[in-house]
Amino acid sequence: MYCTRKITDEIVWVGGYDRRLALFENLFPIPRGVTYNSYLILDEKVALMDTVDSSISHQFMDNITHSLAGRSIDYLIVNHMEPDHCANIEELLIRYPDMKIIGNAKTIDLIKQFYDMDIEKNIIIVKEHDVLELGNHTLTFYMTPMVHWPEVMMTFEEKHGILFSADAFGSFGALNGNLFNDELDFDNAWLSDYRRYYSNIVGKYGTQVQNSLKKLSSLDIKMICPLHGPIWRSNLEFLLEKYDKWSSYTPEEQTVALFYASMYGNTESAINILANELVEAGVRNIVVYDVSNTHVSTLVEEVFRCSHIVIAAPTYNGSIYPAMFNFLHDMQALNLQNRTVGLLDNGSWAPTANRQVVSMIESMKDMEILQPIVSIRSALKENTHAQLLELKDAIVASLKK
Repeated sequence: MYCTRKITDEIVWVGGYDRRLALFENLFPIPRGVTYNSYLILDEKVALMDTVDSSISHQFMDNITHSLAGRSIDYLIVNHMEPDHCANIEELLIRYPDMKIIGNAKTIDLIKQFYDMDIEKNIIIVKEHDVLELGNHTLTFYMTPMVHWPEVMMTFEEKHGILFSADAFGSFGALNGNLFNDELDFDNAWLSDYRRYYSNIVGKYGTQVQNSLKKLSSLDIKMICPLHGPIWRSNLEFLLEKYDKWSSYTPEEQTVALFYASMYGNTESAINILANELVEAGVRNIVVYDVSNTHVSTLVEEVFRCSHIVIAAPTYNGSIYPAMFNFLHDMQALNLQNRTVGLLDNGSWAPTANRQVVSMIESMKDMEILQPIVSIRSALKENTHAQLLELKDAIVASLKK
């Protein structure tokens, strides 16, 4: 049976939901699953905007068959060739052998890497600003490489002002029939998944996102149709502002995220004291995370939200505690920048973690390290407690700048 929704009278959502998948890209926890979006434009010519993951192929094909009502597909637009959006190309060609596959040169190269099939007679290669006329709908193609793969492009439908945005503006989470943003309690139920999706999937490519936002700024966009998550048909300014902040590495909030690793509770105790002192000083929306039992994707999300971070880790085998090292490595890999950092380490006989953390932080762009850098020997004592209070004062003063 089919499960579709109309976007307009002639554009139909033919995607689906996967609530069984536990890890997105076999890496990121998605306790609410994920939505795969695909869109069918029914005009004089029929165009399908991307496909879906193999996990929901049966539902997808039922949706396509019902929506076509006996018609064929003239064009498949491939905005993004990642397998969770291109898994059904071969099946579609078997069913609709005259279907033309539209993509840029890099798209076609990737199709040939993923599939062993003769597609030469089906290929149409497009470039920047090329146009496809369907009848009442005109599609214009915009190249947006490295948002977040090199072949990515976006397609703008002029009649309704719809931007088919590939993975940009997407989110984790399976929808519940409420396909549009104005059908959701976005701030409470979806903003965190949006931020976690962006920061971990696209976060490395802030420069490329900024370039794409500038390129698309002249378009009269009235609706954004991504490949994951809700369709935006209202309050687009809110979404665009978030993307502008995230992609320019501008903190969303002037607040503090405290990240600690602790083997026996002494480093954790110091961080709890620091958090209490910061709240007493008037800092709001503080978060505290144990990096050993929090998935790194959540830690990364909070770094993109908060202006100030505190890193607290024991020395472990002469190095940084492994879970903290992995978190810092992810921060480096995702090109994090423009944050203010407080540091604390712990070591019973040779505390060296701070020195190595400083090296990793200094490898990132526009990162300010606050003084003092606190170093505990085994457990917090009066002298190190005084240093901790100095660090609190430095954080509060920095927040007030």
